[in-house]
Amino acid sequence: MQEFGKQAGDSTLVQGGWIPGNPGVPAYSLKTRDPSPIPVVIAVPHAGRAYAKSLLDRMRHPAFAAPRLEDRYADLLGEAVSRETGAALLVAHAPRAMLDLNRSCDDVDWEMMGGLPADASATPSTFGRRARSGLGLVPRRLPGLGELWKRRMDHAELQERIGAIHQTYHSALATTLEQIRDRWGAVLLIDLHSMPPLAVRSPGEGAPEFVIGDRFGASCDGGIIGTAFTVLSESARRAAHNQPYAGGYVLERHARRLEGLHCLQLEIDRTCYLDARLAEPGAGFGATVDLLIGLVRRLAVDVADMGRTSDRGRWRAAAE
Repeated sequence: MQEFGKQAGDSTLVQGGWIPGNPGVPAYSLKTRDPSPIPVVIAVPHAGRAYAKSLLDRMRHPAFAAPRLEDRYADLLGEAVSRETGAALLVAHAPRAMLDLNRSCDDVDWEMMGGLPADASATPSTFGRRARSGLGLVPRRLPGLGELWKRRMDHAELQERIGAIHQTYHSALATTLEQIRDRWGAVLLIDLHSMPPLAVRSPGEGAPEFVIGDRFGASCDGGIIGTAFTVLSESARRAAHNQPYAGGYVLERHARRLEGLHCLQLEIDRTCYLDARLAEPGAGFGATVDLLIGLVRRLAVDVADMGRTSDRGRWRAAAE
């Protein structure tokens, strides 16, 4: 069994896409090493903080609403873990308030657009569940706050956001996953998120601090999930599986287990790494990073072993 520690190698930073209204600011940054030292990619789609002034001016309560939509500083967790493990790291800079990268491009609340586009064949009954709840491709409402925007969007603006942010981010993610899979025979995407503290499910039982989602087994090998729970249990951390977060569009789009592309969503209670106001990194930040480093290294071993025993891995070994 191979073990993975801090890796040396040539590091590459690629920035792509753009943020409408924020000239010169890329939609995402991708850090990789060549060759990839471990078969793991960490993606952080909801921590973007590059707010265009035009976006904030259109929000009803930007100081309150914008941070609530963020996975606050989850990108700092990802950066620390990537630096120590060599995992590839994809971070979105475009804020979720502008476009949610964990939603399909058709998961739109068309009422906030003034109606369906002229060439659309969809009907309101086909709107996605997330859009109906107010948290579709472009978030519309937040619980306790109501409507986020002062006025409607137009269709051209939505299409610009999709082209500049959504398409470029997911293209970069797909290419990175396939390249690392081709090197190792298998690859694991950890789609990294944070969550508000969950409610206690049973008297005397603490609420989960971590939630691992695999779309109920569809997006990731069960052995990888088992290892993840083992690591968390060894660290005496409370974890749940698929409840209340099973994984969203990112996993649905990119996971192809039979082709060696495994994806899981990892939600972390913000109290684990932020301060009491859930506003800045707190006393638990370092311990959370250490835990995630250990988790990534253990999962990398599983994925590398899986790749070696796959048909793709055997073909690669023979070619070398």
